[in-house]
Amino acid sequence: MLWILGISFISFLMLGIPIAFVLGLTSFVALLYSGNIPLLLMPKEMFSGMDSFPLLAVPFFMLAGNLMNAGGITKRLINFCNILLGYVRGGLALVNIVASMFFAGITGAAAADASAIGSILIPAMTEEKYDRDFSAAVTAAASTMGPIIPPSIPMIIFGAIAELSVGALFLAGLIPGVMIGLSLMGVAYTISRKRNYPKQKVKTLKEFFVGLKDAFLALLMPAIIMGGILGGIFTPTEAAVVAVVYAFLVSFLIYREIRWKDLPKVLIDSIVTTSILMLVIANSATFGWILANHQVPQAVAQIFLSISNNKWVILLLVNIFLLFVGTFMETTASLIILTPILFPLAVKVGIDPIHFGLVMVLNLVIGLITPPLGVCLFIACSIAKITLEQIVKAILPFLIAAILVLFIVTYIPELSLWIPRMVMK
Repeated sequence: MLWILGISFISFLMLGIPIAFVLGLTSFVALLYSGNIPLLLMPKEMFSGMDSFPLLAVPFFMLAGNLMNAGGITKRLINFCNILLGYVRGGLALVNIVASMFFAGITGAAAADASAIGSILIPAMTEEKYDRDFSAAVTAAASTMGPIIPPSIPMIIFGAIAELSVGALFLAGLIPGVMIGLSLMGVAYTISRKRNYPKQKVKTLKEFFVGLKDAFLALLMPAIIMGGILGGIFTPTEAAVVAVVYAFLVSFLIYREIRWKDLPKVLIDSIVTTSILMLVIANSATFGWILANHQVPQAVAQIFLSISNNKWVILLLVNIFLLFVGTFMETTASLIILTPILFPLAVKVGIDPIHFGLVMVLNLVIGLITPPLGVCLFIACSIAKITLEQIVKAILPFLIAAILVLFIVTYIPELSLWIPRMVMK
């Protein structure tokens, strides 16, 4: 059955069918071909794949992000970042990255980050005479921090599959997420100086405090989310609900930039995005069951172990494999399919489970800006009105910087494990 599974998967992908349907159709064809497995298995596995309490956080974090955009919270974050960094050469590019870091601390989704920040800053950067391809590349690259800096939707999914503490996974992403942000800022600043991009005048102390006052409630949101999780006040799933309530109250009662008539659109956008993600999760569950039933995890583990049983070599092989997978597979689908295959191998060779989870998520998130199927590339392209070929060339320096951080984090585990060990003992 495995050969028909592989041929079907590649064929459907080449036809340009969305990955959620590719997984479902491939599983359906494989089950039909087997002849001895009832098709009733498919809805059963689809339901089982979505029947997880931690996954309830996904729609709520999506909704929180949409409320932030509609309620003016995102705009205030960007304005404050502009006060902090706008005076530096290429300041708007740095603002783009720092704003993404703050936004990542609320939504945990790269696509939401690219769309929200890009829709404001790409036009602003273009108006300030930044090249369109550079503006789009900065936005796409910065969005990769969304699933690394807590909270993180991919880490919620990984934690649910691997039965690990989502809170520990969140904490593991703090230092690597900031490292990615700093590396991207270094690349953006270097390019900005070389191309002599503009800078704004230095803001006065009064303007700084006015901006801080305006953005204070927005800046407080990530602190409430992480503080509540670490303090044991609520679980990551409950934190997502708190984020929604907080975003609504601030947008509706304090900033007053959202009205009752705006809520249907916000809710519909959140439902559509969540439905797409859940369809990927559901169909991935069936696909993963077929792989497990044919002992693919054991076969893959045997291949890796035949090369070496040294955990550092295994990590190198896993990185190369996942970077390749990320070029054509969606992050959620990759996590659901590959975690049951690679996670037991990692545990077997002595890799810390939390460290491996962070490495795996970081690998697949980089795939979001890797051609030819990087989702964030397409989002940034559509906003900047440029072709994929244009952004691919511009994204390369940022992609190299992200991969360098990946390998540093891979081979210095304490960068991801120090905070979880310190906080969670």
